[in-house]
Amino acid sequence: MSDQQARSLFSRRSLLATLAATPLASGLFRAAGATEVAPVKPASPNERLGIGAIGLRYQGSVIAHKAQMYGDIVAVCDVDRNVRDQAKAVFGSTPFASEDYRDLLTRRDVDVITIGAPDHWHTKMVIDACRAGKDVYCEKPLTLTIDEGKQLARVVQETGRVVQVGTWQRSDDRFRLAVELVRAGRIGNLQKVDVVLGKNVVGGPFVPRPAPGHINWNLWQGQTPDVPYIEERSHYTFRWWYEYSGGQMTDWGAHHIDIAQWAINSQPVEIHGVGTLPNVENGYNVAIDFEVNYKYANGVTMTVHDHGDNGILFTGDAGRLFVNRGKITGAPVEALKTQPFAREDWKVYDGDNLARPPRAGKLDAIINHMGNFFDCVASRGTPISDVASQHRSVSTCHLGNISTRLGRPLKWDPDKEQFIGDSEADRWLKREQRKGFETT
Repeated sequence: MSDQQARSLFSRRSLLATLAATPLASGLFRAAGATEVAPVKPASPNERLGIGAIGLRYQGSVIAHKAQMYGDIVAVCDVDRNVRDQAKAVFGSTPFASEDYRDLLTRRDVDVITIGAPDHWHTKMVIDACRAGKDVYCEKPLTLTIDEGKQLARVVQETGRVVQVGTWQRSDDRFRLAVELVRAGRIGNLQKVDVVLGKNVVGGPFVPRPAPGHINWNLWQGQTPDVPYIEERSHYTFRWWYEYSGGQMTDWGAHHIDIAQWAINSQPVEIHGVGTLPNVENGYNVAIDFEVNYKYANGVTMTVHDHGDNGILFTGDAGRLFVNRGKITGAPVEALKTQPFAREDWKVYDGDNLARPPRAGKLDAIINHMGNFFDCVASRGTPISDVASQHRSVSTCHLGNISTRLGRPLKWDPDKEQFIGDSEADRWLKREQRKGFETT
């Protein structure tokens, strides 16, 4: 299939009709080893969805390219002029370009927004896009604070917009199978989960200097404190600054902790994080090393480490199961050869818009996280990485960072979403936002 053919798969008026006429739901499911099935090509390319892409360096450009399979990039935004100009050249057709994302939200030719901006911008951009009537695909982690997640969940519910978070491991057959096996009792009663995320980067002190002319440093900072420009604060390395992100706890954690919690099927009630915080002026300030222990309401415990084999180890009273991006191993996996897992037993995510008959003896899996989003845009269904689940997952990441930074155990009420008898810890549920960049 050529790029042009792929980009012609969806249209405004034909999207719903295409899904209704295609029993395989646009090929979003496949059996192991099967090929993807393309949906029906719309009658006219003039009806295609218009996409506005915000933040186009690194992963932002990746998700924009994936979205281009289902529509046209009609507008791009980045506060770095060099990145913005490169995006205009790459996406062709001379899309509208701006350094201010709000210019994209007012455009009538923009139906869908993709967000690849740094973490501290995610919540405000999603809220503003939803209120502007746009559906949104946003990179993970969804929020900078727990309070942002509560606010965002309300807005998405009020506006009825479709929001998919880029925790694509939910759409990977290995992780999905691991969750299904655990939830189905294939390792017995789940007792403990070990999650390895990897080390945070250590660095600094770095030298402040005037911001380069091609970067709008004020806009890049957004809600965060106005500080002198340091190159290492921006672009990829922003994740090692607590002002903008949360280190590996919210970077890899938004993936692995999400999968772990999906399998645990409960919420944490006790958190104890320990770690070494750096004390380097103008240097990275997330924990040098960390370990966080969680106790869940259903009795399961989870330990999140910064050392070991990256991935997730599930331990039950009848077996163990390990999964990461390269493999899924354990006796329950080997047992599938003689004790197959029927499709009708796979129940963790059964969106109405994604149902299809099973293929004999095979497990189905969503293989296209972006495609799942666009199917839900058409059906107004709930995507696999919806805001409600992702708010809860990233909240668990934030809880680990809060306990580590406070240096003591915490008790959490998952229903009220506040700490129990701990007003000092409650103050960490939100952060002061710079005037003019508040999430409202």
